[in-house]
Amino acid sequence: MTAISAPRDKYNAVWIIFFILGLATLLPWNFFMTATMYFTKRLKDAPANVSAAGVANITMGDTRNVLESKFNSVMTLCAMVPLLIFTCLNSFIHQRIPQKLRISGCLVVILLVFMVTAIVVKVDMAPLPFFTLTMIKIVCINSFGAIFQGSLFGLAGILPASYTTPIMSGQGLAGTFAAISMICALASGSELQDSAFGYFITACVVIVLSIVSYIALPKMEFFQYYMESNGSRPSADEENKMDLLKKENPSEEKQVGNLTEEESKFGVSVFNIFKQIWVMALSVCFIFLVTIGTFPSITADVRSTVSNGGGWDKYFISVSCFLLFNVMDWAGRSLTAICMWPGKDSLWLPVLVGLRVVFIPLFMLCNVQPRHLPVLFAHDAWYIVFMVLFSFSNGYLASLCMCFGPKKVPSHQAETAGIIMAFFLALGLALGAAFSFGFRIMV
Repeated sequence: MTAISAPRDKYNAVWIIFFILGLATLLPWNFFMTATMYFTKRLKDAPANVSAAGVANITMGDTRNVLESKFNSVMTLCAMVPLLIFTCLNSFIHQRIPQKLRISGCLVVILLVFMVTAIVVKVDMAPLPFFTLTMIKIVCINSFGAIFQGSLFGLAGILPASYTTPIMSGQGLAGTFAAISMICALASGSELQDSAFGYFITACVVIVLSIVSYIALPKMEFFQYYMESNGSRPSADEENKMDLLKKENPSEEKQVGNLTEEESKFGVSVFNIFKQIWVMALSVCFIFLVTIGTFPSITADVRSTVSNGGGWDKYFISVSCFLLFNVMDWAGRSLTAICMWPGKDSLWLPVLVGLRVVFIPLFMLCNVQPRHLPVLFAHDAWYIVFMVLFSFSNGYLASLCMCFGPKKVPSHQAETAGIIMAFFLALGLALGAAFSFGFRIMV
């Protein structure tokens, strides 16, 4: 039975399911990151049940100031370090834990975290316990999210290559969806606490939809066809190449088969592959170091200087920071589908990646509050222009690096190259989280 006889994906149902699951991979982190206004307000406001005693007020006031000022940096660190660790861990546990348990189990844990988050919205808590609980939840969603994401890409690898696209598309829209959800919650006219409750309930609904979609996936005939082979059946293109190879040079086919068997037994030399892709690996690492080092630890603390009486202050961060970043990041990722300049061997690519370091001082010199540096770019328009260039270059250059990395090695080493690229991407996220503390202190 060949791939030619594979059933059609009726109504693109499998494609849509993978899009929903891709959305769910980054949605939890984006929902927490976009809700920084709610979290920092909880750290600023004294809960109703706190005593009004003078000493207690002084102590809690000092605690709130410290927790509020460090929230974005600590949140980013608690997200990116577990992401790096569990991305590596998933490469070892995926052969020992069934795929169904990994994916469904991770989704259930993430759902429980959001349910707890929604409940806590209605519960009075002192700032320090609230801060601690929030960081524990962020560690949980990124740890299980890393396993979920790695398992999902592995599952998509069994299907035709085009089924990785909906995962990337879903991930690209996750941040935009979270930002729009927060804007809608704020526009409802409710208090911030009530808006946050509706916001996190929306996240619960999306995760439930993802669980239902994953449960329905094995029932799809198209999916069943590829799962029966457990990824061992070659695609149509591969079969044609193998048939041609067999006719033209049987000994070469045997050599290719032995090479694959040898590599699967002893493993590919990671160092030798890294020597071929080190420019792309370090580039994607640096891209996300700059991005996570400033977003959201610095960018979310910028305050509007334009007062029009129409509530712009209320929506400024949600629109100009989170929504704009995610929309332009998605636009940058999408552009690589039709334009891939500069090429994989061009010096312009690492040069453009290196030039992104200029965004660190540019955002520092915007109206970040509180601060001790002078403000050179006070008007909101400066911040918006910087954010457009910052987010678009992040999506476009990161996508180029991730696409070019596996293409710089022979096809039989492409999978290992992809794993190395994913590791350096996660490393860049973790380093960016660590550097965000220093960048924020410099402001």
